[in-house]
Amino acid sequence: MAKIYDFKALKSNGKELDFKEFEGKVLLIVNTASKCGFTPQFKGLEELNQKFKDKGLVVIGFPCNQFASQDPGSDSEIQEFCQLNYGVTFQIMKKIDVNGENGHPIFTFLKSKTKGLLGSKIKWNFTKFLIGKDGETIKRYAPTTKPEKLESDIISML
Repeated sequence: MAKIYDFKALKSNGKELDFKEFEGKVLLIVNTASKCGFTPQFKGLEELNQKFKDKGLVVIGFPCNQFASQDPGSDSEIQEFCQLNYGVTFQIMKKIDVNGENGHPIFTFLKSKTKGLLGSKIKWNFTKFLIGKDGETIKRYAPTTKPEKLESDIISML
């Protein structure tokens, strides 16, 4: 049976990231956007990253332009925006699709493991997936769920 560690994806700089690197870590994977009402959540995501990265949390943002074209920039523009405006130090990946025929395999996998309000579809930016150290325990959070609300679940998974 597939686990999150079986996947690879491209970083914003185009280099491949092998998720095998994260075995035994807790992952927080988020589809992000730079021009969305939820964009200020980058601040909360970075706070979680700073608070728990030394305890085994890895935060990864996947920019997506599928929802109202709210992340139209290039990969380098998105990376720069996140760093300059929110001090983001966690990994920002290459822009992807999360739904449809061209949906990234990681999101196809995460959606198959967690059904949201719209079945397996992701309905908006900043849908969050928290994956336990076993690579199988996966919790899904709505875009409206603020990052700080995940803290107790993160602690229990660490």
